[in-house]
Amino acid sequence: MTQLTGRPILGAPGELGARPVLSALLAGVRTALIGLCVVTVPVLGLWVVTPYADGGADGTLRLVAALWLLGHGAPVLRGAAEAPLSVTPLLLGLLAVGQLVRVAGRVTARSAGRPGRGGAPAVWAGYTAVACGVVAQCAGPGEFRARVLPDLVVVALVAGAAVAVGARPRGAVPLVTGVLERWLARLPETVRPTGGAAAVRVAALAAGGGLLAAGGLLVAGAALLGAVSTSGSAEVLAGGPAAVAGVLLVSLVLLPNAVLWGAAYALGPGFAAGEGTVVSPVRTVLGPVPDFPLFALFPEPGAGGWRLAVCVLPALAGVVPGLLLGRAAAVGGGRTGGRTGGRAHARLDGRTGERAPWSAPATAVAALAAGLLVGSAAAGLGGLSGGALAAGRMAWLGPVPWWTGLAAAAWVATVAAPTAVLARARSLRAAGGRAPLLPGALTVPARRSALLLRARAHAAVTRLSGIRSGDPDSASDADAADPAP
Repeated sequence: MTQLTGRPILGAPGELGARPVLSALLAGVRTALIGLCVVTVPVLGLWVVTPYADGGADGTLRLVAALWLLGHGAPVLRGAAEAPLSVTPLLLGLLAVGQLVRVAGRVTARSAGRPGRGGAPAVWAGYTAVACGVVAQCAGPGEFRARVLPDLVVVALVAGAAVAVGARPRGAVPLVTGVLERWLARLPETVRPTGGAAAVRVAALAAGGGLLAAGGLLVAGAALLGAVSTSGSAEVLAGGPAAVAGVLLVSLVLLPNAVLWGAAYALGPGFAAGEGTVVSPVRTVLGPVPDFPLFALFPEPGAGGWRLAVCVLPALAGVVPGLLLGRAAAVGGGRTGGRTGGRAHARLDGRTGERAPWSAPATAVAALAAGLLVGSAAAGLGGLSGGALAAGRMAWLGPVPWWTGLAAAAWVATVAAPTAVLARARSLRAAGGRAPLLPGALTVPARRSALLLRARAHAAVTRLSGIRSGDPDSASDADAADPAP
């Protein structure tokens, strides 16, 4: 009897092989429901406290379903005219993807080595089952209407990608690193940064973080400078506390979008605010925009002028990746802070048996690879951050993905490549190696010219200091400072 009562029945793995799959299925359902609660609680709360609210609880639940679908990138239709609404609130998307990755990783680790495998697919199936109910809730006629099959496919694809990332074994080589390793292995040996895939990935992450910081700095600066219009603020305040809270919540979920738009603005191409409009440091052309606080942060129409100074921010974002790649180049890609997975074999020095440093062209190639990686990510995120707000003139808001990606790749590669080469040379010099900044044929004349210029500058300063030419000490100093060419 003691053995029966002391046995943790619920903690034992399923002997029939069904319990692990059922547990994973319920984990996927729970993850989707948590995401729905994050949207439902504030929306229902605002509906309750709003006096004379339009519509009933059915309309509010339809709005919740539409926001949940939009957070996954699934567009919905709005109004009787069925105007497209496809601007993705990225904060909701980040929360959903992060939860799925975490749950899939936990389920995969728990079901490792147990019978009844298939934890990650079960998580995806449970999440998709809830998505079917959400799409059905938003499918009928109403203010917001979902397109059943396309929206369900989009949610299933997003959930599948997140679950696949979370289900990867711990300690496995990141996907980006593996792809970079295979791509770099095809290059000629003279320009190949051997074993540098992890270093390139870390440098690209640093560059991406710098660009996001630049976008966030621009958004915060625009808000601090009082760019929000007084009329728009007065209209929002006139709606009461519920209207203010609603505007603040919508601004919060769209804050990552605003940061990406700010990064696109700093890169140069800028973004669109409707058909025939452009918001960039070079020029700003605006038409009528919706009365919303984030739209009030747009600069005034006209030529760029002093606003071109924001283009310095992407240049600063390319310095840190260059320094990281320069240090990695000096040690042959060994000290990168990432995992190489043991598949890339670094070139060894024949005398010391250690990793051979990369050549200057190979270092520049690594910087170019980091720029391409950042450009691809910028194009994808730029496309996700924008979309349609209505039909007609407001059919597209946000950055143009291809222009944003090309600008990000160009900025990072242009700044990081020379910075990495110089940082590599400095690291090798500090370690006792010989890495001249100039080719050998130009090193001796350049050094001689630098010494002669320094000697003449010293002589000029000595004369201007008031020392008499007849003084023996000054004469000896002048003779010592003027070497024979």
